[in-house]
Amino acid sequence: MDKKTSPARLLLIDDNEQFRLTLTNAFARRGWRVRATPDAREALVLAEAGTPSYAVVDLNLDGCTTAGLNLISRLLEIAPAMRIVVLTGYASIATAVKAIQLGALHYLSKPTDVDEILAAFQRTGGDASTPLPPLPMSVYQLEWEHLQRTLLDHDGNISAAARALKLHRRSLQRKLRKHARW
Repeated sequence: MDKKTSPARLLLIDDNEQFRLTLTNAFARRGWRVRATPDAREALVLAEAGTPSYAVVDLNLDGCTTAGLNLISRLLEIAPAMRIVVLTGYASIATAVKAIQLGALHYLSKPTDVDEILAAFQRTGGDASTPLPPLPMSVYQLEWEHLQRTLLDHDGNISAAARALKLHRRSLQRKLRKHARW
């Protein structure tokens, strides 16, 4: 970052306290002004008060697997030029596509570091040189993709998604918890 320009303003939304603190410190050491919060509502208040140029948004906030997606368009309403990168420990193709459709620049799986996030902020398009996975998806990954797609189709509503999948709501919740552990 050039000394003559003002520091870049970053809004960091992640409910994992240790990860949020680590990223906040790493960005601050690089000269960024960081406002961090674990809460989606507070993130909107901070965005309106400070109009950040950049945002790092965790996909899973407050136990809701799609809360980060809901935040993307609301942040862009506040600051249309904001460059948003979505982070997740629960990656799926459906949520990655949805994040990009909503206006995020990039979608990164955790664990990640500041250098990867900074590189994602600089992107202007896809990377055709990104290699395809060498093996087809496992049955577990296919199930996870199907569950995530169904959840997205029902705006994160567990009960509606369970009905569509012809599962009991608690069975779906157990499957989501089980997949989150691997």
